[in-house]
Amino acid sequence: MRAGFLMSEVGIGLRRNLTMTFAVIITVAISLSLLGIGFLSNAQVRVMKDYWYDKIEVSVYLCGSLSESASCSGGVITDGQRVEIQKDLQDLPAVQSVYYESQGEAFTRFQERFKGSAIAQNVTQDQLPESFRVKLKDPTQFAVVESAFSGRPGVDVVQDQRSILEKFFKLLNVLRDGALAIGLASVLTAALLISNTLRLAAFNRRRETNVMKLVGASSLSIQLPFLLEGVFAAIIGWLFSTGLLATFKLVIDQRVAPLLTFTNFFGWRDVWVTSAYLLLTGLGVSAIASTLTLRKYLKV
Repeated sequence: MRAGFLMSEVGIGLRRNLTMTFAVIITVAISLSLLGIGFLSNAQVRVMKDYWYDKIEVSVYLCGSLSESASCSGGVITDGQRVEIQKDLQDLPAVQSVYYESQGEAFTRFQERFKGSAIAQNVTQDQLPESFRVKLKDPTQFAVVESAFSGRPGVDVVQDQRSILEKFFKLLNVLRDGALAIGLASVLTAALLISNTLRLAAFNRRRETNVMKLVGASSLSIQLPFLLEGVFAAIIGWLFSTGLLATFKLVIDQRVAPLLTFTNFFGWRDVWVTSAYLLLTGLGVSAIASTLTLRKYLKV
């Protein structure tokens, strides 16, 4: 089949069902955009985990005047206990670095964090415990520090910052899974619309199809124009969805990132990789829906 004739047949089919073609393009664009947002949400969760897990520290709070744990029954930690605890922390293979924070430093940091609030005015330096802030080589190895120092004389409590972040990331995972589910449902809707559009096109052009059968046209020659119509709609919809995702990234870079400076955001590479996956998804869904529909309603 000549390429010029094939493209003319595709153009005729698209013009005959212009309204339906437009609806398919819009549906594909929206469904791929929603699926793309799900993919980018997954990338964002990954980026945030890499960013925050790299900054996670284990805080080993030492016994102070207000400590009530059983390990602090001997009173405020002694200088000897402090030195011994620091040495044992540094000797642990899982530990990358150890930083000692005195009560004065803890008070200064507390005042900076809660500056202007009522709580900052009601807390004194002697109420805040001194501590060791421990940076681990692998943030998942918190249990090593906890088992070695929890309940040890002079140690009030061992706190893992990761446990706080895990709740936040669980929420992000739920939102990500929801976005992916909505995107997949939308892609299924687009597949059904493509199928219905091709079925209508096959019905409207049944006379031309019968003529092609009589002159001995092959099955591929008859079905290929219809198949290309679905592929064309999928590609145009993909282009729109890529534009929407690029706009979404620009909004994040220009409006959101300057306000939320405490974390990183997914990069342009994630956008282009997502766009490639969306193209494959659009073409695959279109090809499958078109093939199944044509086999059923355009028997040759």
